[in-house]
Amino acid sequence: MVRGRTELKRIENATSRQVTFSKRRNGLLKKAFELSVLCDAEVGLIVFSPRGRLYEFASAPSLQRTIDRYKVYTKDNVNDKTVQQDIQQVKDDTVGLAKQLEALDESIRKILGENLEGCSVEELRGLEIKLEKSLHNIRRKKVSYFSIGYKNDNKIKFLETLYESLVHKLTYKLIQSCTFFLHFRQTELLEKQISKLKENV
Repeated sequence: MVRGRTELKRIENATSRQVTFSKRRNGLLKKAFELSVLCDAEVGLIVFSPRGRLYEFASAPSLQRTIDRYKVYTKDNVNDKTVQQDIQQVKDDTVGLAKQLEALDESIRKILGENLEGCSVEELRGLEIKLEKSLHNIRRKKVSYFSIGYKNDNKIKFLETLYESLVHKLTYKLIQSCTFFLHFRQTELLEKQISKLKENV
């Protein structure tokens, strides 16, 4: 007759629990010993009974030696893993920052009227609106300094120089570039529409 599988749960009866612990403890210690002898493995086993009594087995001269070896092994592996994770994080951050810098550089070049060949009509209009807002803010800031009776000649000259520089760089270069490409794109779209009309005719 085949014996049914025992349900794995805590044994409620204290006497039965103690008997089972003793039998299985001895079996576990025996298996640990056999593993160390048959496979030439370094085995360390620690068991505390429900009452707190210690049972141990060590194939090495002492259990502490096995414990120390375990600590060294886990420490080295944890440190290596942490270093690798840190390196990967730095690489990911570097790639992300490089992409952000590239996008920022591209945006600045477009604001200065450079590399506009690939811009659509909508992008050029957006750049033009940003330029107009920037110039408006600069003019308003300059007027506010004069309106409150700002008497510092050096700061006034600095603002005037800043204003003239921005007007020269942004207004002359950007607006002309945007206008040229807007006209070019509009002409190109118009030619395509005329070509389609001719094909339909």
